[in-house]
Amino acid sequence: MSSDKKYNQKRDSITDPSVAKLFEGKNFASLATLMKGGSPHVTPTWVDIDKSNNTILINTAKGRIKHKNISRDPRVGVSVMDFSNPYHMVSVIGKVIEQINGKEADDHIDKMAKKYMGKDKYPGRAPGEERLLLRIKPEHVVHWKGGQD
Repeated sequence: MSSDKKYNQKRDSITDPSVAKLFEGKNFASLATLMKGGSPHVTPTWVDIDKSNNTILINTAKGRIKHKNISRDPRVGVSVMDFSNPYHMVSVIGKVIEQINGKEADDHIDKMAKKYMGKDKYPGRAPGEERLLLRIKPEHVVHWKGGQD
């Protein structure tokens, strides 16, 4: 790591204001899950944070590859880069500790549509689709503040 980069490593917290801002902003995340054979599967996704219990929230649909993967193996990686400064980013290793469906997951995808698209309701729902809210507990957090003085 070059000496001009600011680097902070914490054991498991994402509630530091600079880190939380990455999750709260209109920044996309990359979610890495593990395929049946152990290969990584990485997908871009919307992301949210629940600071009250130090967890990351990702919304998906039941039956998607990431849902199948985390149901078999809850270990994940999540990276979020600042849209306006990609050298400011956070990388998290953690586990999915809860899969929430029903009204809470439905309301959350609408919240994400508002954040990322400016729409009150998520327009991409397929008929009969069941939404799932994945709650991820961080186990290792690395935060880079590159490009900031």
